[in-house]
Amino acid sequence: MARNQPAWVNWSQYVVARVAAGSLGILDTPTVLRGAGSAASALHRLDRRHRERAEANVAQCFPDWPADRVADVAEASMRFLFQLAVEILAAPRLINADSWQDHVALGDIEQPMRRIVERKPMILLTGHCGNWEIFGWVMSLLGIRMHALARPLDNPLIWRWFAGIREQRGMKLVTKWGAGPDMIRIIKSGGLIGVIADQNAGDRGLFVPFFNRLASSYKSISLLAMRYDVPIACGQAVRVTDDPRYEFRLTDYIEPSDWADQEDPVFYITARYNKAMEMMVRSAPEQYLWMHRRWKSRPKFERQGRPMPESLRRKIASLPWMDDRTLERIEADCERGAKRAE
Repeated sequence: MARNQPAWVNWSQYVVARVAAGSLGILDTPTVLRGAGSAASALHRLDRRHRERAEANVAQCFPDWPADRVADVAEASMRFLFQLAVEILAAPRLINADSWQDHVALGDIEQPMRRIVERKPMILLTGHCGNWEIFGWVMSLLGIRMHALARPLDNPLIWRWFAGIREQRGMKLVTKWGAGPDMIRIIKSGGLIGVIADQNAGDRGLFVPFFNRLASSYKSISLLAMRYDVPIACGQAVRVTDDPRYEFRLTDYIEPSDWADQEDPVFYITARYNKAMEMMVRSAPEQYLWMHRRWKSRPKFERQGRPMPESLRRKIASLPWMDDRTLERIEADCERGAKRAE
C-alpha cells in the first residue's frame, strides 16, 4: 500500500511539482529537460543511499563492466527518471492526434497492433525501462481504450494530478489494490491491460530468474493469461533522440500455444516475461530505474539458509533459453544468500 506522509510533505512536493510543470509553459521543452537532467545529477551525488543502491544493482547485473561505466549508467538512470517526469507533464501539449508521429515511431509491433485493431483482449507488459507511460497515451490518442494497472503514489495530491493527466484522453487506471475483479471484467470485454511487471512481489511471490538472480514476481499475470487464453505482448518505448523521440519495440510475444505443453505453465510464462524485461534493460540500461529494489525479497529456502530445491533447479534448467553458465550463476547467488541467512 502507499505510505502515509505528513500533510506538509504532500503539499510541499505538490507545489514544487506544479511549479516545475508551469515552467513548461514558459520555457521550451529541451531547456526544461536539460535543467531536469542537471538537477538529477546533483541529487544523485548528494543522495548516497540511492546512488549506492543503483550502482550495486548495475554491478550485479553487469559484472564485467568497469566501475566508471557502472557509475555512469547509475547517474544516467537518475537523469532519465527526472526527464521522464517532465515528458509526462509535457505530453498533453506536445503529443496530440496530429503530432504523435513526430515523437513516436511504432517499430516492429505488427502482432500486437493487429490484435488491438481487431478489438481482441491482450496483456501489454513492460518494466521500469524507457518511457512506460507513452504507449498508453498514444493508444488513447488513436481512440483505442486501454486500462493501466497502477500503484498509487505515496503523495495523494500528486497521484490525483498525474492520474488526471493519464486519463485526459480516455486511458483508465486500475489500482493494484483489489484489481483482480476489474482485470477479469476488462479481459472478458475484449479490453487491453497495461502492466508494469518488474515490481517486487514480496516473500510469497513466484521466484524466477532475472539477471542471473531469482526475483520475486507476481503470478497473477500468468494466471490471467492462462485462464482466458490471451497473449502477452512484452515491449518498451525506448528514447532514441533527445527531442524527445521514442520507438516502440516488441521484445517478446507470448501466445497460449507457447505454454500449452509446459509442465509448469505459470512458472514458464512468468520466467519468460522476466526474460523479456531483462532484454529490454540490456538494450538501453541507462533508461532503467536502477534504484528500484527488484531483488529485495528472497525465496524461503534462501532465507532459511538451505540450498536450492532440486525441483526448482529442474524448472529453471528446463527453460528453453537457459544455459549452464547462467544456471551456475543463479545457484551461486542463492548459495551466497543462504550463507548470509545462517
